[in-house]
Formats: sequence, C-alpha cells, structure tokens
Amino acid sequence: MDTAARQLLLDAPFLSGLAPDDRARVAAAATERAFEKGTALFHQGDAADRLYFVLSGRIKLTQVTAHGQEVIVRSIGPGEPCGGVAVLGGQTYPVTGEVVLSGRALVWSGPALRGLAQEIPALALSTTQIISERMRELQDRYRELATERVAQRVARTLLRLARQAGRRTDDGVLIDMPLSRQDLAEMNGTTLFTVSRILSEWESRGLIDAGRERVSIRQPHGLVKIAEDLV
Repeated sequence: MDTAARQLLLDAPFLSGLAPDDRARVAAAATERAFEKGTALFHQGDAADRLYFVLSGRIKLTQVTAHGQEVIVRSIGPGEPCGGVAVLGGQTYPVTGEVVLSGRALVWSGPALRGLAQEIPALALSTTQIISERMRELQDRYRELATERVAQRVARTLLRLARQAGRRTDDGVLIDMPLSRQDLAEMNGTTLFTVSRILSEWESRGLIDAGRERVSIRQPHGLVKIAEDLV
C-alpha cells in the first residue's frame, strides 16, 4: 500500500473512532487489488465475505426489486467502503457491486474483518453504523419510488450524486462519474424516454447541461425546488 492509499484509509470516517494503533492494524490486514470496468465485485444474494474500500475508480450498487426491476441505489467512490455486511458473518450482499470506472480498492476477507472487529469494538460499531446508514438509504429510495413523481425522483437523484461525486466547475457542479440517461432511468425506476424528456426540458430551462455520459448542474436551487415539489 503506497503512502497516498494508506493516508486515504487512515482518514476514512469509518476508522475515525479508532486509536492510531488500531487503525494501523486494520490497514495492515488489507490487500490492495486493481479492478477493471465491468467487473462485478459481488452479486446480490452472494455470501458476504469481503469488505471493499475504494482508493480510485467508482462502483455502482444495484438491487433487483421484488418485481424484477434493477435499480441503481448508490455510487461508491474514493474514500468510501462497501460490503460492510461482511463484518456480521452469515449474511448475503443485499446489492450487486459493479465497477463502472476502473481503479483500485483495499479488500478485507470476512474472517479477518470479523476477527479485527472482535478485538477492536470501535471497528464493529463503525461498520454497523455504515450498514445502518445504507439500509436507511435503501428505505428512502423505495419510499421515493412509491410516492414521488418521476421528475422529483430524478432531481433528487442528481442532487444526491452531486453530493457524492460533485466537482465545482465554471459551469456549475459536474457529477464526476460516468452517468448515462439509462443509468438515471434505472436509478429512478422509469424509462429512458421519460428521463430523456425530463433532462431535455431542464436543459432548455438552463438548470443542467447533459452530455452523453455526464451531467453538470447549473442551477442547484432549481433542482431543489423540483425535488421538494415546490414548483
């Protein structure tokens, strides 16, 4: 593990409650691996046997609903973990994790992670908090799908992605990850046609600038009004 990767891990929020020596032990137990775009790190329903911490690149988490519809539930970028249920033992992944931008990640095996969690209670607490937060996100997404208009959902999704992967530019906030209109359709449980129509309307109003696989938010407050159903 090089110095930059080690520092990214040591600064990660999920290790913030650990003593310096304990953080060093957790870091030493990880294996660094490279992953190519299109690689599935794990599938929904697989035994949860690894925790990943992204150093570079990006991972999308998807879930197939009870109705057979695939929904993108989150995007994971540098400095974030995924697969935290591995710390619990005997669990399955609730989502599929696919690499959408090639990069590197630190990987812990389930047994190694559970051994560390038994010896370092703060690690068990922080990973449990991550799992709880992700479950709340899933619940929020399903509530949105069930109760909100499509335009609201798309606006809320773009704002969420801007928080997770946004980068300020002269034109606004660029969502710094590959993001196609089909991706947005899958994130919001709707069709490509509907998303294309909505984005085209917002472009004409100057709210966003949408390219082939990128979206830049030019007027965040305009999207907030749509997301909160204030227009």
